[in-house]
Amino acid sequence: MHILRVMAFVLIFNGSALLIAQQTAPRPVPTAAWAPKPLKPPAYRPGLKPWVKLADLKAKHKGQANWRDVIADDGRLVAEYHAAAPGSKVSKRFHPDTRAWFAVVEGEVRVEIEGQEPFTATRGSLINIPRQTIYALETIGTAPSVRFTLNVSGAKTIFPKDAEPPPAAAPGTAWTEVRINRTPGQYDQFNQPHVNIHIEAAKNEKYSGGRFVRDDKSEMLVLYGHEKNLPPLDPADRGHFHAESAEMWLVFSGKIRYSVEGQQPFIASEGDVVYVPAGTWHATRYIGDHSCRLSITEYVGNALLLPPQP
Repeated sequence: MHILRVMAFVLIFNGSALLIAQQTAPRPVPTAAWAPKPLKPPAYRPGLKPWVKLADLKAKHKGQANWRDVIADDGRLVAEYHAAAPGSKVSKRFHPDTRAWFAVVEGEVRVEIEGQEPFTATRGSLINIPRQTIYALETIGTAPSVRFTLNVSGAKTIFPKDAEPPPAAAPGTAWTEVRINRTPGQYDQFNQPHVNIHIEAAKNEKYSGGRFVRDDKSEMLVLYGHEKNLPPLDPADRGHFHAESAEMWLVFSGKIRYSVEGQQPFIASEGDVVYVPAGTWHATRYIGDHSCRLSITEYVGNALLLPPQP
């Protein structure tokens, strides 16, 4: 039986007071259950790794002023790193059917999003761009910018005809003039254009993050905290797993300890990316103070399957 929380309010209609009850979401019901779990930790698909270090990527691209590297593409979501020298621009563009978002890991980026005042994103900034919404970027200041970007795997990009010419077409394709009845996406309580975690943490010592991206294709949560507020480490804690959704994290600030089924526990640093397939036990823990990870999943509100109570 579900227990419902009910909120009541009064509406004045033609001089009469009406009592209206509004039903809110049901409370979770703890339930013991059987769930399918692979006998062996699921294998990583070719090209996917449990842990990608930003330091290794920088070493790989040493001497390159501008570079791009695909970190993970599992057929559902694609994560990339983009580095750009000062003055580099991302011309006006939009995605017809998908939302795009990115995190600024280093440097300064001037952001223009249709319907919003231009702003400067810095280290710790998250930017959320709805579908069919034109945007443009420029690396400003004196240092290169480094951005972690995320979109749906295979997402298409369209360039307005009156903007700068598009880049060279991908092999096997050609740019074709079209017309689209475009509706720029709207922001809502779950999707805001910009937030900077360091500014939010400075304003509120109890800042713990929250949801920043949520739609029918993916979800991203900001998880911010301090090791001093956690109970002692339990090395036997398996955490949880997801039946159908893989999970990916960008360590956005500080350090995070990961215990992943089939891997030795490790501590990932700011800028590192960690990935686990569906059906894989994983546990995370803040290391030190001001630690932050971005939790990225394929499904919105995907279920956490926990170990049985002792």
